[in-house]
Amino acid sequence: MQPFLGVLLGLILAIASSTQNNCTCATNKWRVCAQDGPGNCTCTLVGSNHRVDCSTLTSKCLLMKAEMTPLKEKRFWGQPRVLLDVDGIYNPDCEDSGVFKARQCNQTNTCWCVNTAGVRRTEKGDKSLSCSEVVRTSWIYVEMKHKKRSRAFNVTTIGSALRHLFERRYKLQPKFITAVKYNSPLIRIHLNQQGSEKSRSDVDIADVAYYFEKDIKDDSIFHSNRTLTVSVNGDALDIEKIRIYYVDEKPPEFCMKQLAAGMSAVVTMVTMTAGFGIAVLVILRWLRTSNYKTIEMKEMGEIRAPSLQ
Repeated sequence: MQPFLGVLLGLILAIASSTQNNCTCATNKWRVCAQDGPGNCTCTLVGSNHRVDCSTLTSKCLLMKAEMTPLKEKRFWGQPRVLLDVDGIYNPDCEDSGVFKARQCNQTNTCWCVNTAGVRRTEKGDKSLSCSEVVRTSWIYVEMKHKKRSRAFNVTTIGSALRHLFERRYKLQPKFITAVKYNSPLIRIHLNQQGSEKSRSDVDIADVAYYFEKDIKDDSIFHSNRTLTVSVNGDALDIEKIRIYYVDEKPPEFCMKQLAAGMSAVVTMVTMTAGFGIAVLVILRWLRTSNYKTIEMKEMGEIRAPSLQ
C-alpha cells in the first residue's frame, strides 16, 4: 500500500510541477508566474511586482524598470541589462497604469521631464523641477538599413511583410501604420497614434517600437526569446542598423541659452566663412588688376618702341 501511495504522490507532484512550468507569459520574459487556480496563472513583473497582462504588450516604463533590477532578483533570467543613453542610467518611475510619470530622476537627484516614450524633452534640473504633464508621443519614425544583397526587395512586398509583422507580433492596429517606405537598403516605417484615437485595448506605439527595437538587436522581450526572422517573399530580411525618432504632440522645452549658444556658433562660423570669401575675392581682383596693368604697360612699350626709332 505504501509503495502505491508513494507512486501516487510522485504523480501528483509531477503533474503539479508540469502545470507550474506551463504557467508562462508569452509577451514578457521579465516576470514571475504562479498557478492560482485550475488553468489560471497570475504573472507579476520583476522589479515592481506589477501584475502583467500576458495577452498584450507590457508598457515600456515597466520593462525598463524590470531591466534595471539587480541580478540577484532576476535569478535565472540572465545578466542584468541597463539602459544607456545621453542622460545616463536611471530607474524610471511608473504610474499604476504602467505609463511613465511626467518627471524622472536619477540617483543623484537630477530630474527631467519625459514624453510617453520615456524620452527626455526638457533641460535637467533638481527635485524642484515641475513637470505638469506627460506629453504624448504621437509620431514615431523607425529607420532601418538591411544588409547588402544582390538585388533590392520589391517595394510592395516588403511593405506588406512589415505591416503584417507589426499587426501579428506586436498587435498594432493597421490604422496606426501610416507608411512603409523603401529605397534599398533603407526602410522607413511611420507610426502615428493620436491620444484621441487610442482606445484602452490598443497597444501604444511607444511600446511597439521598444519591443521591435529589442527584437532587431537580438534581445527579445518575448518569453520565447527567439531571434526575430522576417521573410519577404521567401527571402530573409536581415537588419543591421536601426534608429527610432520620436515626435511629440507639443514641442520640447529645452533651454534657450543652449540654443542661443548653438546659433551664436553658427553665426560666427558663417561670418568667418563670409569674411574669408570676401578676402579671397579682393585678392583675386587685385591679382587681375595687377596682371591687366602689367599687360597694358607691356603693350604700351611695344607701341612706343617704333617711334623711338
